[in-house]
Amino acid sequence: MSPRPHIRLHAQIGGANPPAQCRGFSLIEVMVALVVSAIGLLGLAKMESLAISSTSVASARALAAIQAESLAAAMHANTGYWAASTVPTSTTVTVTVTGTPQIVSTDGSLATAVASCSGTGSGSCAPNVMAAYDLQQWAGALQTLLPGSFSTITCTNTDLTPITCTIQIQWTEKAIAANAQQTNISALQAPTYILYVQP
Repeated sequence: MSPRPHIRLHAQIGGANPPAQCRGFSLIEVMVALVVSAIGLLGLAKMESLAISSTSVASARALAAIQAESLAAAMHANTGYWAASTVPTSTTVTVTVTGTPQIVSTDGSLATAVASCSGTGSGSCAPNVMAAYDLQQWAGALQTLLPGSFSTITCTNTDLTPITCTIQIQWTEKAIAANAQQTNISALQAPTYILYVQP
């Protein structure tokens, strides 16, 4: 009887290394991938916040332009006051905390508040009363759209040249710096819109 051949089984246990194609990711590789991904996500978040801020800034500036145009239209409709040589050189329109528009002109012609200058009997409104009413309505709408805004209307009242007025609106807004070089953005936080009008 021939001897039975010996069969040797080789089992790889513990210390033996598997072939290179069977190896997985090491912990260091996973950590590096996480760090790179986190940096990319932070950049995307910064870009998103900058886009939202830019949209808000553009919206506020568009509203200021629309409001200035609406006041210019009211000035064109009331040439008896705004195109007259007696128009004050400077008129300041502000809104108090209670929301009541405060109109101050250099000659005091617009200082009196006007309850209403429309509807029945509106034809009896004098040009300065109509101008005060228009400014009060305009200031209330401006305060609703741009809270904390400050506006000034400045006109030339010489007889030698046509009357020209400047509507200036200033408001506050929140802006975000795009990079480290734009840390000083105080000029963006108090923008001013200026419109030149010839009533």
